[in-house]
Amino acid sequence: MAETESSSPEIFIPDEWSNAAEAIANNSDSSLPPSVFVCGPKNSGKTTFSRHLLNVLLQRYSKVAYLDTDVGQTEFTPPGLLSLTVVDKVTPDLTIPCLKTPDRCFFFGDISSKRNPTAYLTCIFSLYDHYRKEYCMKNKTDCQDSDGLPLVINTPGWVKGIGYEILVDMLKYMSPTHVVKICISSEIKNLPAGAFWLDEGSTNRVTVIEINSARRDHLKRSLLVQKDSRLLRDLRVMAYFRQCFPSEMNISTIKELARALAAHPPYEISISSVKVKHIHCEVPKTETFYSLNASIVGLAVSSEVSEQLPHCVGLGIVRGIDTFKGSLYVITPVPQQTLEDVDLLLQGFVQIPTCLLQVQGCMSPYISANVLSTN
Repeated sequence: MAETESSSPEIFIPDEWSNAAEAIANNSDSSLPPSVFVCGPKNSGKTTFSRHLLNVLLQRYSKVAYLDTDVGQTEFTPPGLLSLTVVDKVTPDLTIPCLKTPDRCFFFGDISSKRNPTAYLTCIFSLYDHYRKEYCMKNKTDCQDSDGLPLVINTPGWVKGIGYEILVDMLKYMSPTHVVKICISSEIKNLPAGAFWLDEGSTNRVTVIEINSARRDHLKRSLLVQKDSRLLRDLRVMAYFRQCFPSEMNISTIKELARALAAHPPYEISISSVKVKHIHCEVPKTETFYSLNASIVGLAVSSEVSEQLPHCVGLGIVRGIDTFKGSLYVITPVPQQTLEDVDLLLQGFVQIPTCLLQVQGCMSPYISANVLSTN
């Protein structure tokens, strides 16, 4: 198998992938930047190709928008979030996950869309609408790329049953200029050939590019990269909360992170200043605080327009609750100035990594708190 040079030694970028990315970036059939929908079965290489494509596009454009629709294996955020991120720097090492502050983010609160496909699509469509409004409109003079920003859309590997229907709904709503389908040797697991989502007689113009998964054996069978999804999610959550501390602080093990978080002064938030919303489930009012304690919550700001979704500014760990004092104690890397606008705590099924909870002493009482003044 031919492959191109890569600065990431463990990443294989076949010539077929490089040619596809170059063809998209140098597309001469349209004066507008490309919007690229990357799809395919689980573990076929969608994220790796998306990141490679992102790097190739950044060689031509100063910025590229990245719409992450895979809540279980997120690219630039912790799991459970759906986000639109504007990227302006090439990622030299594709093996290293990197966290970035998204341009817009919603707390979905689960690692799969299976529990609530309707809410999932509502979030994604809202993110796409935000991209169209902020980065595609001709009257946006603050954008260096006057014609708008290219868009890369990374998708989950659930491509059968309801997962297939979700993909079709996304494709019809976004009408991308390019659809990259990654295929594996097991045909039954692949998406249908061609522009499978278009109705008969549709006049939509789209370029469909079909490429094979990167690794194949001598019989040309796909060698899928088997990932420990739960471990990867835990690593992202831990990397996110590692941001609570200065980069120069010596935290290199799970034990050190757990103890640093246990000793870290949390923010004190008045219970009366925030509303609590449970995602995907109902919790009796009498059990609200029990469910919140020692859990991860989405920190959100309500929209002034009732129909719009609340914007998530980050995640927090509810370190403790004092019902007599009427206070919540939250650990988060979100800056205090941003946190002061938070008026909504969203609880879903994003969990604190078990490895952190198992460290002896990590649940010790906090020493002091930063009192948060809310509006």
